[in-house]
Amino acid sequence: MNGGGSLPVGPGVWAFVAAFLLALALWLLMRNMNSRMRRMAYRERDRAGQSQEGSVEERGDAAPGQGQAAPPP
Repeated sequence: MNGGGSLPVGPGVWAFVAAFLLALALWLLMRNMNSRMRRMAYRERDRAGQSQEGSVEERGDAAPGQGQAAPPP
């Protein structure tokens, strides 16, 4: 009943392999998420820049030579 042997008990190699694979999967997912977030930020910046350009052209605030013709003299 008291076990009689001195067998080493521990997580073993397979636990290390499983932990390594989980860490690798997490790293790949974080890398993918960062690239998608960066891409989304660039698209939002471009979209905001285009909407500002469009609103300037609609209001007529642009100086001559910036997409609008100068008024006749």
